[in-house]
Amino acid sequence: MPTDAISSSSAINPALTGSSRLPTKTLGQDDFLKLLVAQMSSQDPLNPQKDTDFIAQMAQFNTLEQSKVMQADLSGLRSDQQLARAGAMLGQTVTVDPGDGSAPVTGVVTSVQTTSAGAKLVVNSKAYTLDQVTQVSVPVGSTVNPSAANPSAAVPSSAVPSTAIPSSAVPSTAIP
Repeated sequence: MPTDAISSSSAINPALTGSSRLPTKTLGQDDFLKLLVAQMSSQDPLNPQKDTDFIAQMAQFNTLEQSKVMQADLSGLRSDQQLARAGAMLGQTVTVDPGDGSAPVTGVVTSVQTTSAGAKLVVNSKAYTLDQVTQVSVPVGSTVNPSAANPSAAVPSSAVPSTAIPSSAVPSTAIP
């Protein structure tokens, strides 16, 4: 059974098949270590690079890695905060701007969806982003505590005991 030299060589060399490796836009830790090894192996043995230069490069790379981790953590916190904001609107009447030039939509938030773009509110069976919300109000006849929005209104003033001291309890001090 004869084999075709072109097809057998393209099976061995993926570059010939068109499925070559795509270039990446960022350097990772492995790339940095490869560069460091190449730098160390190609330096002049009579005039080697100072170890402080390598330490400085390692410190810079460590700082870069830490900032990437912090960025990922902040992104997670942002997603959690969006979900909490959206969850707080469940049962609330909201007005949203659809963004397509049509009239604003008003309705009760019936559920919250999480997508790769962030949390979305479902109003009248359609999903909207938090950025599209223009107004939030408590539905009429709701059992939601309106004092949650205004803590100073939580306790009526008639229920707060008076802290005034009766004048008979204050000793009089006459000034001669």
